[in-house]
Amino acid sequence: MGAGKTTIGRLISQSLGKDFYDLDKVIEDNAGADIPWIFEREGEDGFRKRETQALASIAQSDTGDSVLATGGGIVMREENREILRDNALVVYLYASIAQQLYRTSKSTHRPLLQTGDPKATLKKLFEVRDPLYRDVATLIIETDARHPRSVANKVLDAIKRHLKEETTVS
Repeated sequence: MGAGKTTIGRLISQSLGKDFYDLDKVIEDNAGADIPWIFEREGEDGFRKRETQALASIAQSDTGDSVLATGGGIVMREENREILRDNALVVYLYASIAQQLYRTSKSTHRPLLQTGDPKATLKKLFEVRDPLYRDVATLIIETDARHPRSVANKVLDAIKRHLKEETTVS
């Protein structure tokens, strides 16, 4: 949360000339409602079910010609991690808790942070999610104190190196 997935994903898709999907936007479009409303009406479990359905649908129909920005909690379900592992080159945009807090402090569109102590919430989420992201990630890129364009360039360079290594080894 607050790592820059949407902004950086959009920059990467533009650089690669690929379609861009923001999974949260896909979920909102499919539901005809925004994420806070879905959380309020269906709870986190209802949202996670919708998230898995949207991810599976994109994975099924995608031919590798797109960039997908997922929500921060996508890794919470094993089914999602399997879909990501099997169908994508996964880039984990790592952001420290301090950076996440800074980047999300003014947002009212993040239901999980509408608590009395967003920092404690982010810390708890990080402790659970970080190992799951590391498990599924093909590449890990640190985003702290970096401009989105700089991070996008770093991701593009890492992808190129990874693909070059992959074709050299194969």
